[in-house]
Amino acid sequence: MLEGDIGLEGLPPKEAPAAEAAGAVDGEGAPPGGPGAQAAAMRVNEKYSTLPAADRSVHIINICAIEDIGYLPSEGTLLNSLSVDPDAKCKYGLYFRDGARKADYVLVYHHKRASGSRTLARRVQHSDAGLAARSARQDRPLPGKAGPVGAGEPEPPLDYHEDDKRFRREEYEGNLAEAGLELERDEDTKIHGVGFVKIHAPWNVLCREAEFLKLKMPTKKLYHINETRGLLKKINSVLQKITDPIQPKVAEHRPQTTKRLSYPFSREKQHLFDLSDKDSFFDSKTRSTIVYEILKRTTCTKAKYSMGQGEGRKKESALLSKRRKCGKYGITSLLANGVYSAAYPLHDGDYEGENVEFNDRKLLYEEWASYGVFYKYQPIDLVRKYFGEKIGLYFAWLGVYTQMLIPASVVGIIVFLYGWATVDENIPSMEMCDQRHNITMCPLCDKTCSYWKMSSACATARASHLFDNPATVFFSVFMALWAATFMEHWKRKQMRLNYRWDLTGFEEEEDHPRAEYEARVLEKSLRKESKNKETDKVKLTWQDRFPAYFTNLVSIIFMITVTFAIVLGVIIYRISTAAALAVNSSPSVRSNIRVTVTATAVIINLVVIILLDEVYGCIARWLTKIEVPKTEKSFEERLIFKAFLLKFVNSYTPIFYVAFFKGRKMKKFIRYLRLKHQSPSDHDEYVKKKQRYEVDYTLEPFAGLTPEYMEMIIQFGFVTLFVASFPLAPLFALLNNIIEIRLDAKKFITELRRPVAVRAKDIGIWYNILRGVGKLAVIINAFVISFTSDFIPRLVYLYMYSENGTMHGFVNHTLSSFNVSDFQNGTAPNDPLDLGYEVQICRYKDYREPPWSEHKYDISKDFWAVLAARLAFVIVFQNLVMFMSDFVDWVIPDIPKDISQQMHKEKVLMVELFMREEQGKQQLLDTWMEKDRKKAEPFNNHSPTPPAPPDSPDFPGGAL
Repeated sequence: MLEGDIGLEGLPPKEAPAAEAAGAVDGEGAPPGGPGAQAAAMRVNEKYSTLPAADRSVHIINICAIEDIGYLPSEGTLLNSLSVDPDAKCKYGLYFRDGARKADYVLVYHHKRASGSRTLARRVQHSDAGLAARSARQDRPLPGKAGPVGAGEPEPPLDYHEDDKRFRREEYEGNLAEAGLELERDEDTKIHGVGFVKIHAPWNVLCREAEFLKLKMPTKKLYHINETRGLLKKINSVLQKITDPIQPKVAEHRPQTTKRLSYPFSREKQHLFDLSDKDSFFDSKTRSTIVYEILKRTTCTKAKYSMGQGEGRKKESALLSKRRKCGKYGITSLLANGVYSAAYPLHDGDYEGENVEFNDRKLLYEEWASYGVFYKYQPIDLVRKYFGEKIGLYFAWLGVYTQMLIPASVVGIIVFLYGWATVDENIPSMEMCDQRHNITMCPLCDKTCSYWKMSSACATARASHLFDNPATVFFSVFMALWAATFMEHWKRKQMRLNYRWDLTGFEEEEDHPRAEYEARVLEKSLRKESKNKETDKVKLTWQDRFPAYFTNLVSIIFMITVTFAIVLGVIIYRISTAAALAVNSSPSVRSNIRVTVTATAVIINLVVIILLDEVYGCIARWLTKIEVPKTEKSFEERLIFKAFLLKFVNSYTPIFYVAFFKGRKMKKFIRYLRLKHQSPSDHDEYVKKKQRYEVDYTLEPFAGLTPEYMEMIIQFGFVTLFVASFPLAPLFALLNNIIEIRLDAKKFITELRRPVAVRAKDIGIWYNILRGVGKLAVIINAFVISFTSDFIPRLVYLYMYSENGTMHGFVNHTLSSFNVSDFQNGTAPNDPLDLGYEVQICRYKDYREPPWSEHKYDISKDFWAVLAARLAFVIVFQNLVMFMSDFVDWVIPDIPKDISQQMHKEKVLMVELFMREEQGKQQLLDTWMEKDRKKAEPFNNHSPTPPAPPDSPDFPGGAL
């Protein structure tokens, strides 16, 4: 860059236009190649201008004049410049064209322009005589106002809608420039009809906004972190050596012995901070966060045709005038209205390739998003550095959850193996499999079903013992305590991360209102003004939202009813299909009725749940939108609650549906295959054709962490809610999460645009949902053990009815008798001799009086005894486990002791630092005052003695 250009950037905003104009005028009279002409050309080509249209036209005329007087590079110079890659200086879009200013953020918009063939033809025709004009077209200040258009090439007409968008962009970008941001436009891209605006935040803007946002930045003060001593130090040293192979090879993950004292940034106290390298003091994550805050609060107020003339000006209605007066459009509103199509920070560079410059994205891809490092810890600090605290907390929580699944999986495997080892010693299953008992069971359905031998269910009885044994009760208690321990462990881990990431004193401020909320408030104010009512401080009340609340309530109840109806439909399908297959003439079909019905029912239920899962997600978002929440945080929390409620019912109502083979996993598997199918050579060729911001624009936009959290919370529910029925659930969850972490990491690195870094000190509403699921799991497991297993009936029989204190006779005790002569008309089996003999008495599983009793088939006393024992077990189990969980919560402190000590040490060091600074200031002030006093002493010695006052003794007649 020339000195004239650099000097111009340092001028105040009011002096810059005058200096530019002066430079342009000097260029007219300067000789070819004079500094005035060069500075004018460079300013138009490389610096975004916020001058009025008249001033910009002066620049264009001067450039044309320079072309006319023959200030052009020679043909050899032009060819040499073309032989060098022009994008290498700006690192393929990561920087401005000067190669010095980093592109911190990018705005994308659609525009209508002539086809690329006209531009190409124009370049060929004027390759020797239009270099400056071509550069002006490539970086014109505003669409349609960049440079002269060739003769006979009229600008394509723009409709009023496009005109309005262009006017809004002009005002908005002008306001951004007034806020101190530097902009550079690029419409000459490989993507037809898409323009990009690169945004750079200079140092003074970064300092100002960091102070506004109260960002904690590292100071020059270094202090040592308290280390463990004695036996704990030796244990930690051994553990570090053992776990070294599974640690990621990143600098941020190494154990730190020193830490810089952090303090909210202040421009008045810049001397406290380490500003030796200003380029890296604010990292890319912080820079993009600062720019995004400016984008959110910067507004434009133009409505349709508000800057037009003639007919366009006359077409303004009262509504549009009111919008121009009252409506404010920030970046969220501009994105919602289509003024801009996207806004995002740039990735640091490419993540794969031979000649790729090393960057954090590439490091994350190699040490985090690769399947080859599935056994390693996650580089959470580097994830936070690149994506921000909110995403870093999600992956930290997912890592803690996955680690905690390891002991749960081990215990689950032990419980399963215990059932496997004791299956041959289980007396009830042995009695069921014993052919000598020869117990004839009653038909399972009317007419089409026949009598059957209890020994035919031997395989089912042996398999059920694997999951229904005394160890499963212990496992249910263990998992309840595991859930409480997991929550406490996460809180402690979260506090460690808050301390390490300087979030200990962070408090979330109220977010900016959403665009939809502002639009509704605007409509309400317009209605009030039309009725001559007061419009000050208009906001949406519960009366305005009552129709939306009512719609939410009715819709949620209806969808929950639909879910239960579908489950009931599947049950009816199982019954009707079993009855239909039972009358089939084929023996093979009749022998496989249970397998056929169960398999088809599960497949139907799986497909229905996958479809309803997607439908409920869309409906939950629509229901949240019609409520019109004020802020994004409120919108997200309401959406999370509705989506979780609907998906909770959808996933958990059919308990036989297996959570770990949901359609979501299939979509991720397809995504993985698609990534593998894309060859590296194709990817490299694709990247070479486009700038960094063009490549990032083709990626998927970041849609938030709600789907990721929702998937894990649903899985957490299956691990804790129904663990008594399936002890291997933690094992399958662990295997799933090992793949899940790398899939999500790969998605964030390779498939998504870089999200805006959001500061957060916790996982928000998801923690409350986890606690709720953990409490609910205790109750559900109590009922599962009590009412769906034979654990309680076995205990009742063992201690109340067993003659020898063993389980012999338990099966016979749980079966009631039925006289086949008591069948109602039309319900008896069609083939009563299917077993080869005539049946008089058959057995069925229930506690009822025998047919020879006075009150035959009535509920027996044994039923009430078992029911009382079941209810008592639910009460005792629930209260005992709840008490133990609360005890664990109370015993384990939320803040680790070493972290609390370090936080206290930081406060003491901060006080000492400021006290030392104040003492230094006071000493400096005393030194100055002493110098001033010494300088004033000679003057006091040579000055005459003032006369004595009249009332003093030295005055004649005084003090009488």
